[in-house]
Amino acid sequence: MVVFDMAGTTVNENNVVYKTLQQAINAKGFDISLPQVLAAGAGKEKLQAIKSILSVYVEKEDDQLSEAIYQDFLPRLAKAYDTIDILPQDNAAALFRALKKRGILVVLNTGYGAVTAQSLISKLGWKKGVDIDGVITASDVKNSRPDPAMILLAMQQFGITDPGEVIKVGDSVIDIEEGRAAGCRFSIGITTGAHTRDQLESAAPDYVINNLLDLLPVVDQQ
Repeated sequence: MVVFDMAGTTVNENNVVYKTLQQAINAKGFDISLPQVLAAGAGKEKLQAIKSILSVYVEKEDDQLSEAIYQDFLPRLAKAYDTIDILPQDNAAALFRALKKRGILVVLNTGYGAVTAQSLISKLGWKKGVDIDGVITASDVKNSRPDPAMILLAMQQFGITDPGEVIKVGDSVIDIEEGRAAGCRFSIGITTGAHTRDQLESAAPDYVINNLLDLLPVVDQQ
């Protein structure tokens, strides 16, 4: 099984989530840049991302403020998704088909809640049982990344007991940390999204790839 992150990894939405998160935070009087949002928040459940961003750059831990920002963020994001084009990441469909031909399950996981994740999947026209095999969201588990709960739930759903049969691919440091925490055979960073190669390398991934199809040689060497 390969577990893929969504935004920045398999979904190209031009960082709209993090741009919207930045807007919601700065609407409260802060001046946080997009690179700062990405560095501290990428890949995390979005309320947790807000808390992390505030704690790092504002040195302010305020659950009430974080919740207020999150509640402002949700309608902003819904509006943004209504007006922008959502595209699959380059070669996502080709990779999914190639993995299926090899008998490898394709599962998406994400720091989004279920409603947002399903909205993205619907816009892309991806269908469970056809294009992908499963979707695990932050709404489905108690603990957010880097806790391995989403990967472990995916394994449970498909009857996989050995994490050595699982590969995790994501565009953020926290994706790599999640894969390692789950004991995945490989935790792989991809440079198409939130974090740079140098940022990804800081998490000691097994590989860093530049394109989704670069995963196939890794899979085929096993």
